[in-house]
Amino acid sequence: MGVPIPETERVWLKSYRPDVPFEVDPDRYQSIGDFFDENVRRYSERAAFVSLGSEMSYRRCGQLAEAFAAWLHRQGVRKGDRVALMMPNCLQYPVCLFGTLLAGAVVVNVNPLYTAHELAHQLQDSGAETIVVLDMFSNTLAEALPGTAVKRVLVTGIGDLLAPGLNLKGRVVNLVMRRKTDGAAGPARPIAGALPLRRALAEGGRLPRPSVTVEPTDLAFLQYTGGTTGVAKGAMLTHRNIVANLLQSLAWRGKLDDPNRVETNLSLLPLYHIFSLTVNCLIFMGLGGRNVLIANPRDVKRVMQVIRRENFTGIAGVSTLFNSFLEDETFCQRDFSQLRLTISGGMATPQAIADRWQQLTGKCIIEGYGLTECSPIVTINPIDFDHPEHMRFTGTIGLPVPSTEVRFRSDDGSWAPLGEPGELCVRGPQVMAGYWGRPEETAKVIDAEGWLSTGDIGVMDEHGYVRLIDRKKDMILVSGFNVYPNEVEDAVMGHPGVREVAALGVPDPVAGERVKIVVVRKNPKLTEAELLAHCRERLVGYKMPRVVEFRETELPKSNVGKILRRELR
Repeated sequence: MGVPIPETERVWLKSYRPDVPFEVDPDRYQSIGDFFDENVRRYSERAAFVSLGSEMSYRRCGQLAEAFAAWLHRQGVRKGDRVALMMPNCLQYPVCLFGTLLAGAVVVNVNPLYTAHELAHQLQDSGAETIVVLDMFSNTLAEALPGTAVKRVLVTGIGDLLAPGLNLKGRVVNLVMRRKTDGAAGPARPIAGALPLRRALAEGGRLPRPSVTVEPTDLAFLQYTGGTTGVAKGAMLTHRNIVANLLQSLAWRGKLDDPNRVETNLSLLPLYHIFSLTVNCLIFMGLGGRNVLIANPRDVKRVMQVIRRENFTGIAGVSTLFNSFLEDETFCQRDFSQLRLTISGGMATPQAIADRWQQLTGKCIIEGYGLTECSPIVTINPIDFDHPEHMRFTGTIGLPVPSTEVRFRSDDGSWAPLGEPGELCVRGPQVMAGYWGRPEETAKVIDAEGWLSTGDIGVMDEHGYVRLIDRKKDMILVSGFNVYPNEVEDAVMGHPGVREVAALGVPDPVAGERVKIVVVRKNPKLTEAELLAHCRERLVGYKMPRVVEFRETELPKSNVGKILRRELR
């Protein structure tokens, strides 16, 4: 995939810790399933995942994953078939995730808060024939199913895999209320032919594990993203992509200083998001870690109840979540002596939040950078548990991880010299195979030599640290989630009373950015409330416009008629 950059130009290598290798072997494991099997054997008696106070051991997770794989195989699911997972952070998610991968099928991660319109697009585009859904989101699925290829629906309740006799009263109200706020319509209605996940696991548990040979180049995930432009596309992430990123991250962390130490990680972000999927679910499995799953991190009061007895050693999230915790009196009174690592990504971390976090916890925030198309990690700041005094918040996104090359492309297409800004481009074994069914879109972002154009403008200093400057595209970043103006504009333009619209991001002290729309009305009686109600049926909550401006004259346009968003800022 092109000639490697000479080592003399990979200036970041001189900033590596002595024990961090320059390269990793992405073929160390043939598949994610091999990685999973190894860690289930190694840490069989340890708790792998914790949800609502109930623990699931590595051994039990392995048994249930194999049962799910066996059930899928008996139903005719074969290598390469797509299986959609529509769940928040709960014990069922890792079971179905690893079961799908052991069966050789492809995981299609679905945001359970999607509207029926958004869900239908993803199911139709992926061609998924099987879906697992948490029961409180079944109404959305029922509305989205017509026109899709789905023929197997598995429904599960939040308490299905919890310890017997566990009292759930009052523990999941926050999740239910969140869904009602986002437009759920009344009690869940049954879906014809749907099967309880518990029954499928019971049936699969009586069957042998399927014998499936998974190659490194086989697809593991269709991870949907807007890429660098508008409509959601499925990033094709292979087993080799994910394994490479796991090994890059584990090498960056260094050897375990105490193999008997059990790291407890607080998983605030949803596992269906690529950041949490890799950093929380997979990397911590490689450490034999204990993952505390949080279904709704925005309900800070409920989160504090869940973790009141948890002495977590690691936490990963976005700066807005850290900020909300800093505002909580209960959290601020905790004992942070066991905390070893705080990872921030998804959006820039303001210096003020980083300073407050370090003052409270005594530990700095380690910031990194990645994107779905890179599985996702590209760069991260140094981690050094042997010398924690060397760990600091730098205000940069850190250094490229092992086996990763980073360059910056100037507007004229040439490579920018060190110290000059350009579009950040990445090459490495974690870079996706392309966009599902969209070769033209793939060619726009990956060149013949394997360089992926990220759409972000950045610059590298003489020590190899990368600083982001701006986004090349008009993408809006709301609490770490990408919102693409074209998608918002399409939803708004679906209202018959709208003549023109432009969507853009405006600064927000909590979310980083919020969505603003500037609208020219066709119907002068159209109100903000009416327009937002229309959008609410078509957009998930974080994509919803928070600021609406009506204009009486047409929006500024280029000489070819393209609306100029930059003139509206």
